Amino acid sequence: MNRADGRGSRGSDTEIGRVVIVGGGTAGWMAAAAFSRFLNNGRRRITVVESDAIGTVGVGEATIPPILAFNNILDINENEFLRVTRVTFKAGIEFVNWGRVGDRYFHPFGFYGHDLHGIAFHQLWLREAMRAGGPGAGSDIAHYCMSAQAAALRRFARPGPTAKPPLNQLLYAFHFDASLYAQFLRKIAERQGAERREGRIVKVHRDGTSGDVLAVELEGGERVEGDLFIDCSGFRALLIEQELKAGWHDWSHWLPCDAAIAVPTALTGPPDPFTRATAHEAGWQWRIPLQHRMGNGMVFASRFGDEDAARAVLLANLEGEVLAEPRTIRFATGRRKASWSHNVVALGLSAGFVEPLESTSIHLIQNGIQRLLALFPGKPISPLERDEYNRGMGELYDDLRDFVILHYKATQRDDSELWRYVRDMEVPDSLARKMELWRLHGRVFREGHELFGTVSWVAVMLGQNLWPEAYDTIADSLDEAKVAEAMARMREDYRKAAEALPDQEQFLRMAGAWAAEEMAA
Repeated sequence: MNRADGRGSRGSDTEIGRVVIVGGGTAGWMAAAAFSRFLNNGRRRITVVESDAIGTVGVGEATIPPILAFNNILDINENEFLRVTRVTFKAGIEFVNWGRVGDRYFHPFGFYGHDLHGIAFHQLWLREAMRAGGPGAGSDIAHYCMSAQAAALRRFARPGPTAKPPLNQLLYAFHFDASLYAQFLRKIAERQGAERREGRIVKVHRDGTSGDVLAVELEGGERVEGDLFIDCSGFRALLIEQELKAGWHDWSHWLPCDAAIAVPTALTGPPDPFTRATAHEAGWQWRIPLQHRMGNGMVFASRFGDEDAARAVLLANLEGEVLAEPRTIRFATGRRKASWSHNVVALGLSAGFVEPLESTSIHLIQNGIQRLLALFPGKPISPLERDEYNRGMGELYDDLRDFVILHYKATQRDDSELWRYVRDMEVPDSLARKMELWRLHGRVFREGHELFGTVSWVAVMLGQNLWPEAYDTIADSLDEAKVAEAMARMREDYRKAAEALPDQEQFLRMAGAWAAEEMAA
């Protein structure tokens, strides 16, 4: 029997020497790139076990701004990354039909205006809007956001380190081809010393006393031994659930969508710098523009509509020529009760899944990696460090769960069984409290550790017609005329700055990162 035992990379009696990543794809190669960058000190060995025979979920992926930090710590040249992974920029998400059929609003990256004398900008905006007549009166709050204004005009430019206000407030993320991103990271990881083992895992070997995983066995008998295992096996959750029975928190009663149909189409014009999520009767449709194609999909709840109906709705609402057969992906919404059990840490789909409405899948992987680096264990693994990891990941998932549920709960739609169900359902106490605080005086409290900040919650609440009964009375401490003058100046500055930007195809060409012509050649 062959062994892959680390060949001297066993570490010491107190040091993790062999890190085995089970599964490739986006999660596996993100982990390999980060661990080989920060942990491969000559005494550790990073091994990825991956089988070409096992496909990955990977479709076009939309991300959120923290992805920039992850790429930066890997010293990735952004223009090369843009070209190789067919990236387009993303300034936020446009939501269509979520509050009511015909509604449209934008959830931007970045900020709304500027707080004045410590008073939140959205409270000053609420005061102005309410005095002008309430919902629909006054200016749109999106007019006070650099990212939202750029997106509305289909324009984009990456603000550099010397960018001045308001352009320096243009925050962004990316749309990219997930399979190309995984390939890109694989090259980085292998340059940094990570090794790949090809093969399908047929058996897991565990210590009879501790229950820790000792090795995974591949077809043909090869054993890959490790001290710490990273489960990136996707929905199969090969180690964390099939082997260790970590348990599952099921969120399907709050988030009933359980399947998606994905299909690429040809671009019909310059790519927009934003994702679009359009609500339909039994689910919602995503639209993710890349340099070389449009990524599309329909997320639906099978209990409220069958697959054939969802496919028909998707195909009837596409732009451009269909480039491949639609494929269906089944999923369960929830998270593991423990992302780290024994000496196994689950990342990505193995750890949990929240539907891609707010483009958080990549970030959950990234956060898990960075949290594990911050709590990287010795031998034996400390239960305290393991518990701290699970506590932090649990809070992150739960907060994200509440934010996504908000999009469904905050609806006035009654045109289908799905929308009536989510409109009337009981929500987690943590979300109910946030919604009630908003209803009373438009207050949003974030403690600094949550993924989505005040702007995000305000965007969804207002965008889906949840108006507070009153604004925070502290806003009345500022002179109304002076605030109105400052707000008018902000609004004009954002508009002028956005109008001066190129469209994003022009910007990508200027950056030498437009790859569509290269693909055509």
